[in-house]
Amino acid sequence: MTIDKQSIIDDLMVEPGVIHLNNAGASLMPRCVLEAQVEHLRLEATIGGYEAEAARHEELEALYESVAGLINCRADEVAIVENATVGWMMAFYALRFERGDRILTAEAEYASNYLAYLQVARDKGVSIETIPSTVDGEICVDSLEAMLDERVRLISVTHIPTNGGLVNPVEAIGAVARAHNIDYLVDACQSAGQLALDVDAIQCDLLSATGRKFLRGPRGVGFLYVSKRILDRLHPPMIDLFSATWVDVDRYELRPDARRFENWENNYAARLGLRSAIDYALGIGLDKIEAEVIRLAASLRKMLARLNGVTVHDIGKRKCGIVSFSVAGVEAGEVATRLARDGIHVSVTTPDGTLIDATRRHLPDMVRASVHYFNQDTELDRLIEVVETIAAG
Repeated sequence: MTIDKQSIIDDLMVEPGVIHLNNAGASLMPRCVLEAQVEHLRLEATIGGYEAEAARHEELEALYESVAGLINCRADEVAIVENATVGWMMAFYALRFERGDRILTAEAEYASNYLAYLQVARDKGVSIETIPSTVDGEICVDSLEAMLDERVRLISVTHIPTNGGLVNPVEAIGAVARAHNIDYLVDACQSAGQLALDVDAIQCDLLSATGRKFLRGPRGVGFLYVSKRILDRLHPPMIDLFSATWVDVDRYELRPDARRFENWENNYAARLGLRSAIDYALGIGLDKIEAEVIRLAASLRKMLARLNGVTVHDIGKRKCGIVSFSVAGVEAGEVATRLARDGIHVSVTTPDGTLIDATRRHLPDMVRASVHYFNQDTELDRLIEVVETIAAG
């Protein structure tokens, strides 16, 4: 179960000397992903946008099958959207909340999602409650089950939070949600492409993801999974002449598939790039990708933990490819800037991105280094060398 890493490295177009450890922000595209987009843009420039779309119809339709293969669902349960936020919001705001309903979510929930909870709490009178974490930091499934009653309208969790290596137990949560017939929404923005995903195993009703992160696809495209179990009772918060048909002066009919969550105008070059990225990942194998990502991240955590003045902040019994750390006496932004001078790309995660978790754990601004399967051990060694110099002052 090993990856032919050299062929993957040879496929990178990265500038010499650059070490890209910002895959949780936007990863590096394989050559084929770039070429799929450029080829379509050239076609649009030479024959026109509508004509190019018609010429590539079969490839564009095949994207739905690619997503279905990635997460183990049916192609008609997939909507292609502008980004993960659009997908998540379209799903969330399609749910019908009433006063007194309860939303259960994670302590490490992502800010954008929590802001949406706050909005429906203000407008609909629902309550938002965080599920307690275990001593290891992930959602406590026993606590979740103890919180359930007939007023729980939705369980909504981020699979992998933006601020560290935690992987929440979405399959165990899904078993609870299904047993109690509660709608279940999963934000897989950081997990798609680095972990194997199976919506049947997760038992979620809705799942959103992006192309630009660990899937190594373009920016500006993502997808939403909508289970057939729930589709007929969901009305998108926004519709147009693609998602619905105007059948009479005072009546319309929604599409019978998940594409009711799409709209008419799209970036078709990005869609073709996403298809290429997904097929590239599937060709390698998500199990292989996951194993290598976890190996690299575990190695990086171990090396960082050995450095004087460096604290690794990752929690969770199961961890992923995101590694968060801080250097005593040096602001995270300064650490990231100094790493960038050496060609090492990382990002900074701030407490307001996961406010409840950050407040509970008294987290500072942190450096976020996110590995992917194309990264090399020598690149991690170089990161450690520079961080050690920064920590030494």
